[in-house]
Amino acid sequence: MRRVLAAGLAALLLAAPAARAAPPQPDGYRLEDFRSPTPAALTGAETVTTAQAERLWRAGAAFVDVLPRPPRPTTLPPGTIWRDAPHDSIPHARWLPNTGFGELAPQTEAYFRHGLSAATGGDPDKPVVLFCQRNCWMSWNAAKRALAFGYRHVHWYPDGTDGWGEAGLPLARAEPAGP
Repeated sequence: MRRVLAAGLAALLLAAPAARAAPPQPDGYRLEDFRSPTPAALTGAETVTTAQAERLWRAGAAFVDVLPRPPRPTTLPPGTIWRDAPHDSIPHARWLPNTGFGELAPQTEAYFRHGLSAATGGDPDKPVVLFCQRNCWMSWNAAKRALAFGYRHVHWYPDGTDGWGEAGLPLARAEPAGP
């Protein structure tokens, strides 16, 4: 009996860190510490695994990447050539950088609205998958914002390009979508 209790307690203790890893959903948007563990779900959206995301991709769902684009360092001397780091994303995804922050400037919010509309053909019923990288609140915020904009089939893919690439699925060089 003692061994059974010890084994049960050990299993419970080993499972506890995994259960604590996913923080609760905030009431609003995440405003800081964007590269940290995300909740297990987003109310109103369907949280999808890599296999589910792949099925949606093959079925023609709209994919929107919200990975931020680093700005040109302000400390660079004038005339210094600046090249953005290359960004690989899910093929045919629309990259809308900097649209997953908790607070958006009016111009960035308009860019996000326009980008979502372009990705979905203006159809709020078209399935849309929002992603970034694993442990990135940007995609959680963006999916929450898409719901607030009236999109009805929002899928949040929390493993993003990390999970996609680890599954051996193709990645393609991405450029930011125009306004």
